[in-house]
Amino acid sequence: MSEPSAHETEQHPPRVGKPWRQAGGDLDGPSALVKLVVAQGTFIAALMFYIGAIYTSTYYDYFNLRWGSMNLGFSQVALESLNLLNLDIMVAAGCVFLLVCAPWSRRPRRVTRIEAAAARWYPLFVVIGIVLLALWHEIQPYGWAGPLTIAVGLLLSQCRDAEGHRPQGFRRQAVPVFAAGVFLFWTVTNVAWQQGRQDAQAHAAAVTSWTGVLVLSAKPLSLPTDSVREEKLSNDRLHPYRYSNLRLLTEHDGRYFVVPRDWDARVDEIYVIRESEAIWVALTPGTRPRLMD
Repeated sequence: MSEPSAHETEQHPPRVGKPWRQAGGDLDGPSALVKLVVAQGTFIAALMFYIGAIYTSTYYDYFNLRWGSMNLGFSQVALESLNLLNLDIMVAAGCVFLLVCAPWSRRPRRVTRIEAAAARWYPLFVVIGIVLLALWHEIQPYGWAGPLTIAVGLLLSQCRDAEGHRPQGFRRQAVPVFAAGVFLFWTVTNVAWQQGRQDAQAHAAAVTSWTGVLVLSAKPLSLPTDSVREEKLSNDRLHPYRYSNLRLLTEHDGRYFVVPRDWDARVDEIYVIRESEAIWVALTPGTRPRLMD
């Protein structure tokens, strides 16, 4: 019997290569961090656009204008959401942020009495929120307190109980968190709507302090001469007609939305003047209230 040859008995050692990555990719690498930042940035930008759209549409709706016809860009609408950043909103947002982070903290710690009480009494917050929703019309302009209270109660349901147990499972964990997000979204929508209307009302109450508008035209304009001052200049001028006592509501794409100084937002019209070779528009400071010495 012949002996096996050397090349038949020789065994090659297994190759030592780089470990296979998981199907989801390297979760700790720089690319994962970039993806996380991009995803969060996209979500924040979309949320700012939504809030800005609600605020802008409500604001201009008070003046019987449609914000969609003004050709506002994405960044312009998103930046309008910054009008909601007042002290009350920041305090409420900080409280909600703490409630969101506290239940999901993975650091080992003892269960405090406050957290255990929150896990036990969270249904009370939900019931109070439902009662506030039933009293929606009676508690205006604080109707947003109803969905906010329900969201707080649902977030408190994720706290650990006195024995250190945290809710598990789809029904006790995923559903309450999703529902809390829906009610928080509802809260933000109501706050944006309310803030837009309040700002519009405050703005309409001080028409004389708006930016002044001076219009020079080559031809007479159909403006109310009983409240707008019309002057006829010499005929050798390119724009012999001058109109003053106007105030600027807003301007977009060369269109000036102007009103007289004694304008009433409830009944009076808004005049749209488009700047062209025949019409020249100048902006002046509005009338400021006189301060007492």
